[in-house]
Amino acid sequence: MNPIETVEYVAELARLKFTKEETAEFAEQFQKILSYIQTIEELDLDGIEPLTHISEAENVFREDMVKPSLSLEDALKNAPKRNESFFKVPKVL
Repeated sequence: MNPIETVEYVAELARLKFTKEETAEFAEQFQKILSYIQTIEELDLDGIEPLTHISEAENVFREDMVKPSLSLEDALKNAPKRNESFFKVPKVL
């Protein structure tokens, strides 16, 4: 399959419509990407362990600390509308 046919096929799968100019541009970019992948595939990687992350740092998160927060009444006291212990807001679709 030539690059233009490949772009048209992928566009059809993704339900996208491209102009002839866009298809040609994407085909050119696609060729560059495939060329780069081929260059990577030619590298001798024997003895090199694959990485799962760029950094070997493990858990860098801090411990959770419980801190005092607003009471339910303080949190809701300035709410324009409320329903028992919840803020009442307009529906968002």
